[in-house]
Amino acid sequence: MHDKADLELVLIQTELAWQDPAANRAHFQGLLTQARGADLVVLPEMFSTGFSMDSAKLAEPEDGPSTQWLLEQAAALGAVITGSLIIQAADGSYRNRLLWARPDGSLAHYDKRHLFRMAGEHKYYAAGEQQVLLELKGWRIRPLICYDLRFPVWSRDPQGTDLLLYTANWPAARRQHWNRLLPARAIENLCYLAAVNRIGVDGKGHPYSGDSQVLDFQGEPLLAAEAADGVFRVSLCAADLVAYRERFPAHLDADDFSLNL
Repeated sequence: MHDKADLELVLIQTELAWQDPAANRAHFQGLLTQARGADLVVLPEMFSTGFSMDSAKLAEPEDGPSTQWLLEQAAALGAVITGSLIIQAADGSYRNRLLWARPDGSLAHYDKRHLFRMAGEHKYYAAGEQQVLLELKGWRIRPLICYDLRFPVWSRDPQGTDLLLYTANWPAARRQHWNRLLPARAIENLCYLAAVNRIGVDGKGHPYSGDSQVLDFQGEPLLAAEAADGVFRVSLCAADLVAYRERFPAHLDADDFSLNL
């Protein structure tokens, strides 16, 4: 990573229209005009609907309108755009799926592994089966979704991840957990971390406090959106990450482990 360029990151924190994909796509399209020049644009979890358990009603096919919209926006911006939405997979299962839309028209995805049982998510969605490591401008980026944050083994890095990415609908009632766990994940993995949450109140009456943020490898904030509605930009320095890992190579003493999936 010594010769890699810095990464220009944009986070979009905003309210979501309840179960209205067309309205949400239109809203984000207006905001994306402020993201020009970015390498990577991150939207919240279930950005097209809000955090809904109505998977059978709201699921889009793998090549549905929100997927096509993401690819169109990525091509227009010349940037990767990512966020999760409700997808009916080829096997018929419903997934809380993060899509990674590249400007060249190609697509990758990560299915949420840890389903939030307190909202019954495990009853309406199938869990993901694997971690995903994505590459952008030489950066190794690992996407995760909301409740995944609580599980350090799943978040743990055996692959030299440069950026951990969390996209979420994390309610205000547990914002203290969000704000404490995110720095821990950055510190223990010796990597940058970006986390995007929503604001506003959803159709179930749950308020969201936002707190989207970008942290460095020591858990120090580079960006803190707090409760603001808007488009937030930060540049991640590759050289700083390399220098810190060389100065404090705790990863060399990490325990070996395997995941039983």
